[in-house]
Amino acid sequence: MFTFLIRIRLPGEYEPAKTAGPFFYQWNGMAWLVVATVLAHVAGVLLRRRPLPALGLLLAATVFACVPLAVAEIPLAQFLAVDAALYFIAAGHARRTGIIALLGALTLLAGYLITRVLFGWPAGTSAELAVAMTAVIAWLVGHSVRQAREHADTLVATATAQAVADERLRISRELHDTVAHSIGVIALQAGAARRVIDTQPRRARQALGDIEEVGRETLSGLRRMLGVMRHGEQGQPLDSAPGLSDLDTLVATTTDAGVHVEVRRLGERRPLPPEIDVSAYRIIQEAITNVVRHAGTSRCRVSIEYRDDELAVEVLDGGRGPRHVPEGGYGLVGMRERVTMLRGSFSAGPRPEGGFRVTARLPLTAEAR
Repeated sequence: MFTFLIRIRLPGEYEPAKTAGPFFYQWNGMAWLVVATVLAHVAGVLLRRRPLPALGLLLAATVFACVPLAVAEIPLAQFLAVDAALYFIAAGHARRTGIIALLGALTLLAGYLITRVLFGWPAGTSAELAVAMTAVIAWLVGHSVRQAREHADTLVATATAQAVADERLRISRELHDTVAHSIGVIALQAGAARRVIDTQPRRARQALGDIEEVGRETLSGLRRMLGVMRHGEQGQPLDSAPGLSDLDTLVATTTDAGVHVEVRRLGERRPLPPEIDVSAYRIIQEAITNVVRHAGTSRCRVSIEYRDDELAVEVLDGGRGPRHVPEGGYGLVGMRERVTMLRGSFSAGPRPEGGFRVTARLPLTAEAR
């Protein structure tokens, strides 16, 4: 239709935009245009499912449309449909398919010129080079779109995998922090009860009661966590997790197990962001658990300092535990991961004068300040 419109004189025009050959106005010339139009429509239907055969039909339609025009080259107007097809093929199909399509289009243009030269007809080489350039540009644009889409898909897949890995680490840390301290306290209480059950049955009953209470609390925490996992929620709500306000309960439980915990709070106490509050509590909990399990001492000290731009946590003991950082466990690893996620600093190691020190500095957000 576009070919027909630019080659006939419309109202208000002195002559057509382009002069057509005599064959254009004969019935067989019009038949060539009809065949080209039908092939172009069929190619449009097949383009999504069978791109290369569809492109072949478009190339054939391009040649058929040029038969009645008496032109020395395939004009750009007749090649626009092929350019559009090259874009869609390069953007929506494999790179190999796009390259084959581009080579097919360029081969047709070259073949058209070579045929005219061999028959001694005029050939519009310079104009055909411009048409070839538009084909290459259309393919490059489509190829860029496909690459951008693949890159976006890669980023989404990477982000999804990272989110899954972060969630697994979060669940493993929560399980470790929830269970490790409780099991350590239970083991300590059970040992104390076994030693005094014959001589001090009242104290043994108290220890067994503490074991029951700690066990119930641990079971309740595990049920909440499994409930979150069963319902597929992304991350347990931080407002339901323990924080520094629950530190007195933790200290009381540890003291009942035989390890006295001294707590020192420095600076002005104020509300903390949920992630800082939870992480500080979990770090203290894990450090106290290590004191109960490994230090071999009956005392430890916890210091919490509220600074202007950070929260500093320190846990000290003077026990006779190992003189090196324990290996093979996940407690210190989990603490370090928590601090790293909050872009803070963490250190843990033996003290020169004996015992062990755990320190963490958690930067406070602008909201907290």
